[in-house]
Amino acid sequence: MTSARQHATMVNAFDPSRVAERDGETGDMIARRMRLLGPAYRLFYENPLRIERGSGVFLYDQNGEEYLDAYNNVVGVGHAHPRVVEAIAAQAARLCTHTRYVQEPILRYAEAILPGFGGQLAADGHIMFTCTGSEANDLALRIAQHRTGRNGVIITSEAYHGNSFLTAGLSPSLGRRSPLGQWVRQVPTPDSYRIPRDTMVPWFLEQVERQIDDLERHGNGLAAFICDSIFSSDGIYDAPADLLAPVADLVRRRGGVFIADEVQAGFGRTGRAFWGYRRHGVDPDMVTMGKPMGNGFPVAALVVRSDIVAGFGRDIRYFNTFGGNAVAIAAAQATLDILREEKLPENADRVGDYIRAGFARLQGRFPVIGDIRGVGLYVGVEMVTDPVSREPDGALAARIVNGLRDRHVLISATGVHANILKIRPPLVFTTGDADRLLLHAEALLEELAG
Repeated sequence: MTSARQHATMVNAFDPSRVAERDGETGDMIARRMRLLGPAYRLFYENPLRIERGSGVFLYDQNGEEYLDAYNNVVGVGHAHPRVVEAIAAQAARLCTHTRYVQEPILRYAEAILPGFGGQLAADGHIMFTCTGSEANDLALRIAQHRTGRNGVIITSEAYHGNSFLTAGLSPSLGRRSPLGQWVRQVPTPDSYRIPRDTMVPWFLEQVERQIDDLERHGNGLAAFICDSIFSSDGIYDAPADLLAPVADLVRRRGGVFIADEVQAGFGRTGRAFWGYRRHGVDPDMVTMGKPMGNGFPVAALVVRSDIVAGFGRDIRYFNTFGGNAVAIAAAQATLDILREEKLPENADRVGDYIRAGFARLQGRFPVIGDIRGVGLYVGVEMVTDPVSREPDGALAARIVNGLRDRHVLISATGVHANILKIRPPLVFTTGDADRLLLHAEALLEELAG
């Protein structure tokens, strides 16, 4: 029997044992892919897509068929945004090199982005560039362990923080057979659908403190608590918004540092606050970011308080050949400018509320929609067998994800039972695009109910 967590990794994946059932050129390409790239790679959907072009909120297959992309967080300002494309091409035509030469664009970008973090990070924070969010989280943990002299890290139960050796060791969402690090401790998912919100904060604090005690009991202690403020892999939980500030206070009292992983929640994804942790009133010690930072070009970063990184900078040389290279910075600057000038975080709030309201209307007709949550253009729709037991229904979620794919609408699923529809479109999504998503979701739910 497939375990819940294994199911979560496979719900939106093509079954490679069925490759013989695929004929034609796409089937041949899947077979070649399996032979050339190996078994660890996954393809989305029971019926995989062959995508050849993107524009705005749309993807196009080899036949020119259009798909509404309601899932892609990487291209926050839309597929192939002309300003980002132009910035990348222009810089690549001039220079692409590392950060060991004095260059104006990287300084200009740092000056543009640092004030938006607020608190101590805005006052005296530093920004350190990497290529991926995994690298940013890896670097943050190294700094935390150097700063504290301890190794212990606390995460949520279904967290995903990367695929380097260190970050995979604190990413239980990779699957039950992906080992966690010796000094990693988990706290339960802050499930606002099943845990009363008025008890959530003291309950969560108790869980964190218990794991700190356990780390100390085993002789090492706490280096860091790292958290994605929208709890993406846990199941998309946006409330209560006063959950994390008390945790940050507790972590610091016990000698650790608080790391806000904004790889998924940041850059306006969760609305006007721009950074997810700011909704919680947290002043983090470090913030990591990646994915949408360059709208598809690999660029990521860590922002860290000057006092936290001072000893690390004194004792350890940091260099990243491609992190913060000239082309990456051009992509990041263009993306940041577009987010601000086109007011895309505000659009995320407006259109996200519209999508959640639309699913709330559907909930009245389809009681298998147990809960609707999220903030900005990060929407979670939890599917259950019935609203009384609230038993997760991952099989239904899988049918919806794949049924929408067949209707040319792309979403995914998340959570330990893979029963939460994950709707996370580019931030240029409009209410018209949302209507198309909702129309197909309603038609599919009617079909499945029949």
